[in-house]
Amino acid sequence: MSTPFPFTAVVGQDDLRLALLLNAVSPAVGGVLVRGEKGTAKSTAVRALSSLLPAVDVVTGCRFSCDPAAPDPACPDGPHEVEASSTRPARMVELPVGASEDRLVGALDIERALSEGVKAFEPGLLADAHRGILYVDEVNLLHDHLVDLLLDAAAMGASYVEREGVSVRHAARFLLVGTMNPEEGELRPQLLDRFGLTVEVAASREPDQRVEVVRRRLAHDDDPAAFVARWADEEAEVRARIVAARALLPSVRLGDGALRQIAATCAAFEVDGMRADIVMARTATALAAWAGRTDVLAEDVRQAALLALPHRRRRNPFDAPGLDEDKLDETLEEFSGSDGDGGDSDGSDDDPDPDGPGGGGRPPQEGPDDGSPAGDVPAQGEPSEDGQAPAGQSAAEQSPVRAAEPFRTKVLSVPGLGEGAAGRRSRARTEHGRTTGSRRPRGALTKLHLAATVQAAAPHQLARGRSGRGLVVRRDDLRQATREGREGNLVLFVVDASGSMAARQRMSAVKGAVLSLLLDAYQRRDKVGLVTFRGSAAEVALPPTSSVDAAAVRLESLPTGGRTPLSAGLLRAHEVLRVERLRDSARRPLVVVVTDGRATGGPEPVATAGRAARLFAAEGVASVVVDCESGPVRLGLAGQLAGELGGTAVTLDALRADSLAGLVRDVQGTSRRAA
Repeated sequence: MSTPFPFTAVVGQDDLRLALLLNAVSPAVGGVLVRGEKGTAKSTAVRALSSLLPAVDVVTGCRFSCDPAAPDPACPDGPHEVEASSTRPARMVELPVGASEDRLVGALDIERALSEGVKAFEPGLLADAHRGILYVDEVNLLHDHLVDLLLDAAAMGASYVEREGVSVRHAARFLLVGTMNPEEGELRPQLLDRFGLTVEVAASREPDQRVEVVRRRLAHDDDPAAFVARWADEEAEVRARIVAARALLPSVRLGDGALRQIAATCAAFEVDGMRADIVMARTATALAAWAGRTDVLAEDVRQAALLALPHRRRRNPFDAPGLDEDKLDETLEEFSGSDGDGGDSDGSDDDPDPDGPGGGGRPPQEGPDDGSPAGDVPAQGEPSEDGQAPAGQSAAEQSPVRAAEPFRTKVLSVPGLGEGAAGRRSRARTEHGRTTGSRRPRGALTKLHLAATVQAAAPHQLARGRSGRGLVVRRDDLRQATREGREGNLVLFVVDASGSMAARQRMSAVKGAVLSLLLDAYQRRDKVGLVTFRGSAAEVALPPTSSVDAAAVRLESLPTGGRTPLSAGLLRAHEVLRVERLRDSARRPLVVVVTDGRATGGPEPVATAGRAARLFAAEGVASVVVDCESGPVRLGLAGQLAGELGGTAVTLDALRADSLAGLVRDVQGTSRRAA
């Protein structure tokens, strides 16, 4: 077994270490979510924390780590008549990203429960982590239903397992720590809010500090035992300080003045709900105990706000987490020394924060609005409809324009019934959802279909010698419930960035539409990719990823200009799908082509584009063409392209959820045969 890196030897990362220590002092704070780029000691610091936690006394033989001084009366291994106890180190349990629900919460022996009425329960990771640390690396990649179970248990201090009327409850109080790399996708705001504190970490840009990081890492790898021994005194000091802070915590006083500062701060930053106020109060109390004080000071409230509020102010994945520290200081100053009335605000803090909740979307495009149809007359400095750049600018590349205000889009879904990753877009066979039938279990039984199981066992009761009231059930009788829910898809955007799309107002609207679809993909837990084409070639601007905010960044900086190599864009998208199919064959794709349908690049551009489009139709790939053509004269080329793809064409206006124009929910065409 490898020797953990000492917690006190971690270089820098002061906020990360403080957040972990505050949760060690008061687990009621609610855990820590650590966000940051790869290679920033996130996992190292979390794993090192376990050695600092005080040892725990447990009832000997109890699989649920009951405290001998106060055993859980509802413990599945109880009731306990405490005759023997033992002491063991606090555990750190890791939850793998690919874990099943049964591995997390535990599983019942359904066969024994039906035939014998015995609650034979096999504990899961929540039971193992009781009175210790539960660590989830890459928590943003964990299935949402597992995150919900995890956070519910952390909030209630108990885990409940329900299987067809048979239930088991056991204590599950632990320090929850999750780490994630935002480049791989975000957590939903509802789940972000369930973590007490969030810390942003990044590698130091100071050469001296980076040298020290490398020096300590190499010293640990060369001789772990000697390196740990060098830091033993510092580790013992921090361990003793945690014990002292835990003992002092019940004596810490949270006065009315501090409470009013907490409430005023949460109100000033417009955080949703009351969880932020409670977390701030607990964090400020833990900070005072950590400092050896019995009174909460304004500095504790300020530090608590910096740890508890930034992630609660995000309204969509494109909002950067953060806190305006000047505004925070002004709020704390205004309510400092308040004895209850708090005074009247002069309104200076009511100015909207440009990065705050009201700024969740992209700003509208700046520039003249002369009422002319978008795209008909190029703006000054923009290329004309034939792709020619104005004097002094390259036809291959024009400066990017900003996206228009995003909007709520209509639902685009893949027809048929898939079996991909859980999400919220297309119909799929899933572990969670409405029950549609039954089948024999493949592997371990997870969702019993009770009626089908009884029906399968009933004809054999006489042959099995049934004599009592219980049903004689065999393994072959068990039936797994089949359920239908929703899956996430791979939404691959193929965006025309050629000169014919480059009129400022039109490209702004196009980017606004793609940004709106990206927001929809985020909410529906899709993977996204971005292929662009212009000039003479196409490029993969963003390989398929779960990080829709990364796609938004690439979209915002997308230049335009040149001819329209439509066939190159389609062929590059086809190649992306081929490679992605090898990586994740269960995730079904939805191709969204954003273009006016013109094809001007390469030899025989129209015929070549038609042949490329028919590749998608032949493979039954679901597709939709967002028609960006504008002006009084329309050629209908996007509709023809949709026909070649075997998909559906929809205008920018019809894409809006509140549009009166009709749009079918499922993408039509040859992909229907995939059902």
